[in-house]
Amino acid sequence: MFGTPFAAIYPHYVTKVERKGRDVADLGEVLEWLTGYDEAGLAAAVADERTLAEFFERAPAMNPNTALIRGVVCGVRVEEIEDPLMQQIRWMDKLVDELARGKKLQSILRS
Repeated sequence: MFGTPFAAIYPHYVTKVERKGRDVADLGEVLEWLTGYDEAGLAAAVADERTLAEFFERAPAMNPNTALIRGVVCGVRVEEIEDPLMQQIRWMDKLVDELARGKKLQSILRS
């Protein structure tokens, strides 16, 4: 999974949130909150096909409040994942899931 290109996952995130009536701008805001990537940074990550490992290694600024992301993704509690990279990937999945389920941005962004 770590070698999977971010470009392979991002379109699925877009489809998921749009199918649920959310805007791609909301997805961008959630990903920016988590990683510090702005719109241009996300576009670059998609264009250069960086892996998920590289995506998180190059993240401009991981949010200091990531410890507030709690819950279950794929049957695993994100706060209990021991591998740091896998935890970052699952944080991203969790936030996108919350967005697709219709949670308010304020709640998703832990503010």
